[in-house]
Amino acid sequence: MLFIVANMSDNSSQSIPTKASRNTPAAPSPQDPASRVQSMFEYGYRKSSYGPDELVTDAHGNPISVTEAMLQPQEARLQQTSTPHLCFCSPRIPGNTGSAIRLCAITGSVLHLVEPLGFNLKDTKLRRAGLDYHDMTHVVIHPDFDNLIESMPDSRIISFTAQATTLYTEVEYRPTDILLFGPEPGDIPDPMDIMAGPHIYQQVRFPMRPSLRSLNLANCASIALYEAWRQMGFQGGV
Repeated sequence: MLFIVANMSDNSSQSIPTKASRNTPAAPSPQDPASRVQSMFEYGYRKSSYGPDELVTDAHGNPISVTEAMLQPQEARLQQTSTPHLCFCSPRIPGNTGSAIRLCAITGSVLHLVEPLGFNLKDTKLRRAGLDYHDMTHVVIHPDFDNLIESMPDSRIISFTAQATTLYTEVEYRPTDILLFGPEPGDIPDPMDIMAGPHIYQQVRFPMRPSLRSLNLANCASIALYEAWRQMGFQGGV
């Protein structure tokens, strides 16, 4: 129903929007990136009508490409963090990496991804799991493992592998550490030249019941990172 209210001062009439019109967002101007991005969200959730190519924005809400949002390898060691860095070596499942991106965003960590990757960075599952707003500022891609070592020369690398004898709780972590995880279990075995090479400061493992294979990769990363953050008094958290 449309109501008309008379303005007693100038005898003109003004329309009050109906409920339906109030809930219909105005079409954003194509020249206004902030308005365009704002129209993509409703009640804090992304509208289903917007495709995956529009899911990444910078700190000001402007749409940007995936690569523009990432850290460069030489920038990663300059990041001041209260938690260790994470590293996934050749991850294969996009949802796990997406969850790790969100994990690093909320803990202030940095996620290092060592190529080759088993998915496209524009994969919808990866973006749905982790690439909200400008969370990609917590991610850096390395073409190979040597590039990780070269770009993070002052970091201790702690690898998480079932072959270790030390529990993950028996390590005193530092913010500059790198927590290294190999590929998700599958047809390709863990690259033990990377997980147990001379560049590794220490190998650690998670306790498990016997005869079971492994935890989910994203779960492992969460357990490890939060244990390290706990040791540091959850500095920077609320």
